[in-house]
Amino acid sequence: MRETIKTSNKGNLIIISGTTCAGKGTVSKKLLEKNKNIYRSVSYTSRSIRGGDIEGNEYFFITKDKFLEKIKNDEFLEYAIVHGKDYYGTPKTNILEKLNNGIDCLLEINIEGAKNIKEKFPDAILIFILAPSMEEVKRRIIARGLEDKEKILDRFKSAYNELNEVTKYNYVVVNDIVDEAVKKIEAIILAEKCRVDRIEEIYTGTLEEQIHESLIEKNLINIERTID
Repeated sequence: MRETIKTSNKGNLIIISGTTCAGKGTVSKKLLEKNKNIYRSVSYTSRSIRGGDIEGNEYFFITKDKFLEKIKNDEFLEYAIVHGKDYYGTPKTNILEKLNNGIDCLLEINIEGAKNIKEKFPDAILIFILAPSMEEVKRRIIARGLEDKEKILDRFKSAYNELNEVTKYNYVVVNDIVDEAVKKIEAIILAEKCRVDRIEEIYTGTLEEQIHESLIEKNLINIERTID
């Protein structure tokens, strides 16, 4: 049986970012575990490896010189300089091909990178992850125990500044309970696939077309009789 409509088979480009310690990495990981059909792109960065970082999981860690070489070779979909020193970039490899083949692609990137992607891909789905409160952000930063008091304060200030960027996103999801946050993102992805602007063609079956034509013809005859 033929469907009434034909929609675009192009994959969704899903961008997830958010404030410091909002748990976007945890949410992304859970989303991917539940949805094996979503491709996750791993970004490159010139920043140093922190405790708990795994090469090729959160990022590919390279030197600044190597990063600049990749920029020169046009290997990034986008890149940005964060905190005035660290480079972050999204590799082109596989993303465009997978989108064209109908595969959804997930990018977990910082706010600056998300804005750059939006300029090049206006149809990208931008989702901003928030912690349930700033008090919780503070608790999570301290709980990591990876930085001194000065750096903790800097990260907390950054989180407040990052909140100002939420209006540039399409959706906001509060990460209080991870599973609930993931359900909301899944609902967003499903809703985006149902958008009217994804419709390429509308079909009607032969019988329906005959009924439609008959009704039009009948109405025209009635109009003509009224005029006469």
